[in-house]
Amino acid sequence: MLQSSLWLLESELRSTLKVHLAEEAEGLLSAMVQGTQGLQLDATRINPRYRRAFSGYYFHIQLPNQVWRSRSLWDNTPDWPEALGLGAELIKGPQNQHLLTYRGSYRRAGQNIVITVAQDYTPILQSFQRIRLISFLLVGAALLILLVVQRYVMASALRPLELARRQILQLQRGQRQKLDPSVPDELQPLVEQINHLLDHTDITLKRSRNALGNLGHALKTPLAVLNTLIQHEELRQHPTLKASLSEQLKQIQQRVSLELNRARLATDVLPGSHFDCQSEIPALLKTLNMIHGTQLTLSWQAPQGCQLPRDREDMLELLGNLLDNACKWAKTQVHLEIQSTTLGYRLTVDDDGPGIAPEQRQQAMQRGARLDERPSGHGLGLDIVGDIISAWNGQWALEQSPLGGLRVRIELPTAYA
Repeated sequence: MLQSSLWLLESELRSTLKVHLAEEAEGLLSAMVQGTQGLQLDATRINPRYRRAFSGYYFHIQLPNQVWRSRSLWDNTPDWPEALGLGAELIKGPQNQHLLTYRGSYRRAGQNIVITVAQDYTPILQSFQRIRLISFLLVGAALLILLVVQRYVMASALRPLELARRQILQLQRGQRQKLDPSVPDELQPLVEQINHLLDHTDITLKRSRNALGNLGHALKTPLAVLNTLIQHEELRQHPTLKASLSEQLKQIQQRVSLELNRARLATDVLPGSHFDCQSEIPALLKTLNMIHGTQLTLSWQAPQGCQLPRDREDMLELLGNLLDNACKWAKTQVHLEIQSTTLGYRLTVDDDGPGIAPEQRQQAMQRGARLDERPSGHGLGLDIVGDIISAWNGQWALEQSPLGGLRVRIELPTAYA
């Protein structure tokens, strides 16, 4: 657009200069008078600028047997055009000037006269170059300002979406429970539906957990009755039958406990759910000290203000099982450490007990195995730990502890896959 405008402007300027040069040629024609030796050029009628060297104004008059040229050319001989009218191309003049030419054919005193006039076009070319440069700079500045304004407008328009994205990330991290309903009208239905879904999910999980808890309590009584019945006198006469019934009841109790614990896992963190390390871990360690005795030193370490984006009940179940098993084997010390990593979180539980031989660690992690093989062990510790970690898409391993015993290392991702 800018280039087209400049081209039109230059075309109009050349048209104006054509008229001006044509008038100059006619003025030179009028300066030609009849003398004693035929047509002569009257110098008094010529514009003084044609007599000043390299003035930028030049002429060339050609008769059949005579030629006049302006003194302003000095000793330069430009390549004058052959075509009549305004020259299509600029020609090279003295001192690297670019000349715009006009050639006219006239007749006077019975002779044909060809007059060519030229004007230095270099200042005009330089002016157009400056105009182009300034125009390009202005256009560039205008485009830059337009891009900045457009970016600001787009950022302002998308700010509610960016705010919603951050709030969803906070939901995932357990830092809020709902999305802020103060959004533009276009986003209001979406936010309302998401909040409704969050409420529905929370209610559904709570109902499921309550139902599973009721089921567990409902099964305890019949199982307790069956355990009492196998102790009756009538079954003492059948020791094989009594032992078989006792073993089957034990397996039922273990299987029910395992499946109830697995079913109640919140495989996806609920919005607003988080495990506050500062408030939950000290209470858990105090309870374990009461159970296993104050001779054990239970310690823990976590980043300041640590909040894990995990369900509170599940985290207590996980840490409770691991710390309980560590306390049963430890001599004097159990240590829990929580670290933040680039991919999520690392949990380690160390004890100074006898540990597990390297060749037995992989077997100990298989379903049905347990860290505690004493008679008082419930046999479900590792199964529950494995189910929780698997539900969270995490990984775990058994290693040698710096304290001399066993280390359980758990890697949990920040978000669920």
